[in-house]
Amino acid sequence: MGYSRKRIGRNGKPRYTAYYFDIKGMEKSAGTFSNKKDADAAWQKAEAKVSEGRAGDPKRGRQPFERYVLEVWLPNHEMEATTREKYTYAIHKHLIPEFGNLRMIDILPEHVRQWVAIMKKNGVSPVTIKSNMVILSAIFTTALHDQVTYLHPCKGVKTPPVVPKPLTIITPEQFNTLYMALPDSDSRLLVETAIETGLRWGELTELRVKDLEVRSRILTVSRAVVEVNPKFHPKGERFLIKPYPKDKEFRRFKLTAQIVLKLQAHAQTEKLGRDDLFFRWRQNPTPRSQVRVVPDPDKLGFTEPNAAGRSYKHGTRTAYTTGKCRCEHCRAGFAIYRAERRALGKDNPRQPRNRDTDGHIPADWFRRQVWQKTLAKADLESTVRIHDLRHAHASWLLSGGADLQVVKERLGHGSIKTTEKYLHTLDDADETALDAFTKIRNRNARRSS
Repeated sequence: MGYSRKRIGRNGKPRYTAYYFDIKGMEKSAGTFSNKKDADAAWQKAEAKVSEGRAGDPKRGRQPFERYVLEVWLPNHEMEATTREKYTYAIHKHLIPEFGNLRMIDILPEHVRQWVAIMKKNGVSPVTIKSNMVILSAIFTTALHDQVTYLHPCKGVKTPPVVPKPLTIITPEQFNTLYMALPDSDSRLLVETAIETGLRWGELTELRVKDLEVRSRILTVSRAVVEVNPKFHPKGERFLIKPYPKDKEFRRFKLTAQIVLKLQAHAQTEKLGRDDLFFRWRQNPTPRSQVRVVPDPDKLGFTEPNAAGRSYKHGTRTAYTTGKCRCEHCRAGFAIYRAERRALGKDNPRQPRNRDTDGHIPADWFRRQVWQKTLAKADLESTVRIHDLRHAHASWLLSGGADLQVVKERLGHGSIKTTEKYLHTLDDADETALDAFTKIRNRNARRSS
């Protein structure tokens, strides 16, 4: 039990130091005060806080949800850097606003059900609701094990069903169209390697020269890179290299001769060392577009009326700024105006944004600057993600007769059931069944005739 100790200060007046004992029984100071009343209050408050961390003490359940999560659970829960980033954002956005002020012991299943109903009403997707429930359940599982609470409020609470979307597999013909629409040889090699290996993005962009044995054509997947907010990185950086892939096991598999030759030629051309990345990010500054035709406002007519009912001549500054017109003539007119000001030294043009990268290719940059533009140019019937090339790799192998267990090991799946979902995913997978159906149907039709 804590206590206050009286002592005489330098000015001859009495002072009182508050002492308490921590959970390990060590004597600690809670501060020094001018009167005994404040000192007693200080050690009692410190002792109460220690009780919250003492196993089996009912007072531990009286701490607010926000304090327990942010000060106890989140800092000490073992998880991947990307998982910590995801959980932190979700906790602050969805969990703290609902449960933050409630005491841990007061949160019941009815409160969790009400929370799920509120998220559903606010338009939160079933996937996000399920993800938030996983986080909340993990928090209370730890609290239950640590005897902070004696009830798990998430047990028995249902979330809206998540309807799995059918896999859309890109066909070899579609891939060829996509491949030819890629802007340069580097992106073509990256995309071709993706579909030839089935690597995840983090494994693909962390691929180094030393990982490929050219003679045997064996590729070893032993690392992956993830991109996180620097505050979640142990060293405050942007890219974190994990010494294991997602399945936490190394895997080795053989590549085709043609992709090995391309990778080898690429390494020689770029003079890459054994520890260098095969695919490195290169920032190509986009030159400012030059206006080829000067707009003539007197011949271009007027813009559509704005909210105030006013129209402006196309190709003028007012049409761009006040009329909010973004046609090629108004954009050209405004570009000429800005160019004239820069020539006179009146404007300081904004410098191009430099990505914070150590050479790894940022996923969002590749998606926006390369992949989406390529999809628009290729004009495919379906939307394809870069990750869908991994699905295509598995589907093509199985459709070509590859062994299911071999495909599982190549892709690093934890369960054979994950690999089985790629069976019969190509558009022509049911052709054999349809041919058989048509054959029988036509035979019956011939008999009736």
